[in-house]
Amino acid sequence: MIAVGRIGRLFGTDGGVMVTLYASFPDNYQNEEPLFVVIDELAVPLFCNSFERRGQTGAIVHFDDIDTPRRAEEFLVGREIFIEEVDDEEDDEFYMEDLIGFDITAGNLRGKLTDYYDSEANPLFEIVIDDKEHLIPAAEEFIAHIDFDKRTIKFVLPEGLLEL
Repeated sequence: MIAVGRIGRLFGTDGGVMVTLYASFPDNYQNEEPLFVVIDELAVPLFCNSFERRGQTGAIVHFDDIDTPRRAEEFLVGREIFIEEVDDEEDDEFYMEDLIGFDITAGNLRGKLTDYYDSEANPLFEIVIDDKEHLIPAAEEFIAHIDFDKRTIKFVLPEGLLEL
């Protein structure tokens, strides 16, 4: 988790608090995402029912279930707030066109993926093996492994799909 601010003081009579935001606070924060405070060594998620920025480094926040100044003072004031760290490395999304030029293996056959034909009904890969072009369905179940660093794809194709 990443520290993104500190709850400074009470604001109003309905449990609202003033928060000082750190530079690590995301500009695109949405109220649907919980903020966390650590209470008794446990990260407790808090959902905002209102979040109003005040300048670059401030915000007035009202949390669900914190509806009195006494509860806010007891559970929130003086604590840091955190968000869950987002790991961009786990983003494994890519476009099929990105695979053009990759070396391919299918069983003991070796070749190159030379084109991709996008069709809602039947997207196809064009592969070349021994100077002969083949069209195969661009389906996940035929792709066993993609190595983006080595630019290789291992296909597992049904018998008879590649008639040489």
